[in-house]
Amino acid sequence: MQLSLHSEYALRVLLYLGACPDCVVSTEEISTAYGISRNHLVRVIQTLGEDGCVRVVPGRFGGVSLGKDPGRIRIGDVVRHAEPNFRMAECFDPQANACVITPVCSLKPVLSEALNSFLAALNRYSLADLLAGGTREKMARKLVTISGVSTGAES
Repeated sequence: MQLSLHSEYALRVLLYLGACPDCVVSTEEISTAYGISRNHLVRVIQTLGEDGCVRVVPGRFGGVSLGKDPGRIRIGDVVRHAEPNFRMAECFDPQANACVITPVCSLKPVLSEALNSFLAALNRYSLADLLAGGTREKMARKLVTISGVSTGAES
């Protein structure tokens, strides 16, 4: 299984914002730090905003910040919301399914179980868990090195 770039970037944005939980960060700053297209990042931030994970502050001096406490942002929920589809096999898409064995096949329930287990495993972790044990500070220092912009958390 491979996550889409949209999901991966959503997680990266949350890690970036988690490294500086009290900051409003420009989309351009995150784009530069990760080498991600700004246009793609805007769509990712929109997805995160729909779920309340981030708060968007419009305007010239606006940006994006965490919309929830990091302990309330479950990684599986983020992936579930950001992933465009979980079509693991052709039979998961009723409109495009042309597999002749679908009516008698027992593979789809097994794959569904695996997918649910995958998301449940991710949901055992929150953004706070990913930033624990000094990781937040290390991430802040790394982001300052990459972007040259102080996150306020790197000391």
